Amino acid sequence: MNKMTILGWLPGSVFSALTVLSLLAACGQTPEPAATAAKPAAGPLHVQVPAAMASRFEVARLEVQELETMKEVAGRIEANDRLVTRIGASVTGRVTEVLVEVGDRVQAGQALARVASPELSQAQMAYLRAHSAAALADRAVERARQLYQADVIGSAELQRRESEQAVAHAEKRATEDQLRLLGIPAEAMGQLRDRGVLHPHAAVVSTLSGVVIERKVSNGQVAQPGDPLFTVADLSKVWVVGDMPEQTARTVQVGQRVEMTVPALGGRQLSGRIVHVGDTVSPETRTVTLRTQVDNASRDLKPQMLATMRIRGEPRKALALAQEAVVRENDRDHVYVRVADNTFRYTAVELGDALNELRPVLKGLNEGDSVVVRGAFHLHNERKRAELE
Repeated sequence: MNKMTILGWLPGSVFSALTVLSLLAACGQTPEPAATAAKPAAGPLHVQVPAAMASRFEVARLEVQELETMKEVAGRIEANDRLVTRIGASVTGRVTEVLVEVGDRVQAGQALARVASPELSQAQMAYLRAHSAAALADRAVERARQLYQADVIGSAELQRRESEQAVAHAEKRATEDQLRLLGIPAEAMGQLRDRGVLHPHAAVVSTLSGVVIERKVSNGQVAQPGDPLFTVADLSKVWVVGDMPEQTARTVQVGQRVEMTVPALGGRQLSGRIVHVGDTVSPETRTVTLRTQVDNASRDLKPQMLATMRIRGEPRKALALAQEAVVRENDRDHVYVRVADNTFRYTAVELGDALNELRPVLKGLNEGDSVVVRGAFHLHNERKRAELE
């Protein structure tokens, strides 16, 4: 009896059951007593870490914090113009000797160079004549007083000679002051007065104690009055000068605190206050000049050193997170937000500039979000590894 014959003898219900079993066997499936609901798969921006690894990541709730605004300006060290003097010759003449070089420390009254000049000889002769006239006037007054006591002359004659004496001494003092201005030392003036010895040269004298920062004279050069031959600066106090864009200059005022960093000194930190805000805008750079003054007793700060100025503004409140929580990828900032136990979501955010290691949140997060603030970089590596696997 063939197969078809056997099937024909079977009852309808048994035949239907056998048909179902045959279809299931053909599909390679077996009947299950009940279906199990599938767990939704995590998206590509999610990462789940084992519970043993969770302690490596510190999570904090995002909240409003007080931020101290900070503006960063490129600056430079400059000599304090109020402590800088430009020194030249007081007479026309030829420079016979240069006594100092750039970088030398000098004292007020110290000779920087010597100049030979005919004007110096004429000034010394004028002093000799004034000195002689004053001596003659002294003797004339002495004789007049004796004659007046002897009732030989009247009081009017005595007063005339005393007046001539006063004029003669005034002329002597004027010529003496002129010699000092020409750089004649007191010792040379004593020799001129007592023995008539003319001093051969005039000295270019420093009027300030400090450091020679510029020299514009050489031996044999003809110097004119008013020519700046030397520049001397007192560097015990220096300026830190910066240029701020005109759009933000209005937010800066005299008296604001400034923190400065000098790269040439290994990132040395300085602090001070703004002492000057420019009243004009540079037409070339469209910036406003800012200036602060710092002490430089050790002379470590040298003119034209570069510096970075950070200007503290008024504190403000804003939603902010730690700089360490930020992961930078594809020119965008991201953070990891905890969405469940040991599960974090990779979230793109928009943040402001760092203020004391804090980044103000502009977009992408809400107050109260739980953000990974320590270990975000390692969590990012875990997500990348999971993607590769």
